[in-house]
Amino acid sequence: MQAENIKQVIKELDKIIAWAEKENSRVGYFTALYRRVTVDVKEKIAQKYFDNNERMEELDVRFANRYLAAYTAFRNGEEMTESWRVAFDATTELSPIVLQHLLVGMNAHINLDLGIAAAEIAPGDKYKDLEDDFDKINKVLAGLVDDVKEELAQIWWLLGIVNRLFGELEKVIINFSMRIARNEAWDFGGEVARADKSQRANLIKKRDKEVAKIGRLVVNPPLFSRIIIWIIRLGEPKSVSKIIGILNEKAKS
Repeated sequence: MQAENIKQVIKELDKIIAWAEKENSRVGYFTALYRRVTVDVKEKIAQKYFDNNERMEELDVRFANRYLAAYTAFRNGEEMTESWRVAFDATTELSPIVLQHLLVGMNAHINLDLGIAAAEIAPGDKYKDLEDDFDKINKVLAGLVDDVKEELAQIWWLLGIVNRLFGELEKVIINFSMRIARNEAWDFGGEVARADKSQRANLIKKRDKEVAKIGRLVVNPPLFSRIIIWIIRLGEPKSVSKIIGILNEKAKS
């Protein structure tokens, strides 16, 4: 399951979402969000939004193929990065809420995969030339936060009350997480881009362990956060396929 262009990426993501809806698998939560990211990037490329649109499609495809490879490994019971293992293992558990699934997926994909993909298409001294477009693709990612906020409100009708009490809790969490992830992804990608082959594997392995540690904290947060999560979980729909449908609704357009 590897794509050669951005259209194929969307096609493969559609297959995963269809499987997840059929099997009531929480894998579909992050995949639906990721499909929307991919569609937005495809539209931006068509609009010549980036400085180097051909290079950005290559980045998008390499980035996506890391997720597709992790998903395939999950389905086949094969080895994968520790970061993705934490995220996929969480999809088989009942306790994490939708927001946790989205965040742990974003953690593995942005904190680990994005930097690796960027380093692959812009190795060595070419890496610094990618910065403007890297910032632009991050603006695309950030623009999805309001959409996710609306959909989480559909999934959990008490969200409006919690937002009044905690100041748009989920939007703050997502913005904060994505901002940190994007900045660290750029720095990590630079390290990988400048490293030789012998150093590269060690850098990725070390980073994977760090990102997996963050992922475990997302899935198993401190006690106070668990209380809030427990309250949220009470109000979420029990149907996994219904939640996937809500997250995927705008992605289909």
